[in-house]
Amino acid sequence: MTILIEQLPFDIQADETTVHGVNETELVVDGVFAAPETNAFGHNFRDYTAESARQEGVENFYKINHLNQTFDFVKKMRAKYAKLDKDEMSIWECCELLNDVVDDSDPDLDEPQIQHLLQSAEAIRKDYPDEDWLHLTALIHDLGKVLLLPSFGELPQWAVVGDTFPVGCAFHDSIVHSKYFKENPDYNNPTYNSKFGIYSKGCGLHNVLMSWGHDDYMYMVAKENGTTLPSAGLFIIRYHSFYVLHKSGAYMELMNKEDKENLKWLHIFNKYDLYSKSKVQVNVEEVKPYYLSLIEKYFPAKLKW
Repeated sequence: MTILIEQLPFDIQADETTVHGVNETELVVDGVFAAPETNAFGHNFRDYTAESARQEGVENFYKINHLNQTFDFVKKMRAKYAKLDKDEMSIWECCELLNDVVDDSDPDLDEPQIQHLLQSAEAIRKDYPDEDWLHLTALIHDLGKVLLLPSFGELPQWAVVGDTFPVGCAFHDSIVHSKYFKENPDYNNPTYNSKFGIYSKGCGLHNVLMSWGHDDYMYMVAKENGTTLPSAGLFIIRYHSFYVLHKSGAYMELMNKEDKENLKWLHIFNKYDLYSKSKVQVNVEEVKPYYLSLIEKYFPAKLKW
């Protein structure tokens, strides 16, 4: 199997699709988060079809991603990173590491990741003030993107970010740029290319291997370090990039009862993960004490990564 390791250029800009939206400074109306109609660039959210330099780069990203995210590759990455031998640090220290990380697969924002984390968390906090676990889940959901950094192996972007999907069964047509799966070795493998592949109806998503990336890595870090976040929080961390499920309803046949209950929270979370992206930055020092208190409540002081 050939594993491509090229990175995407870092000067890719957003898709250019013009629609009318709300002012970036008006994301909160009467204390309630108001989802804007457009992204931080004034364009449609998650628009992968507009002809632009950004669209070309994002499509190339998914071409490489879909070629290389095989069942064997995912098993190899999970075995390697399950050792949690890359570093030892607190949740907040990891948040600060993301200051220099920008997600090349995201057509909606080019701000440092720590701002996206805080924007998501603060938006949820306004609408769900009593669900502190959900605030913290929003803060940490993308921390797995540290896989892009040299001390964590400096994985290529296609192996860290982007939409996720199951491996070990047929690739669904509604996955973004699904045409590129035809070059994936698993596409013509009879073991993996049927509807259920190696799985069975209602087996539960915890029994399904997902394409490798920051979602699955952060899920492993949280679980293996003994977090007391509820199962819905872990579900959000692991599947927040599984857009083909929570936006298109694909692969629902694999879900069990607990998955379906947790999916309700993921649908809530998705609004804030996607639509809180803005050029209006959160004052980090102002909100830091609150999030430090949540980290102390739900996580040990130091985690193995």
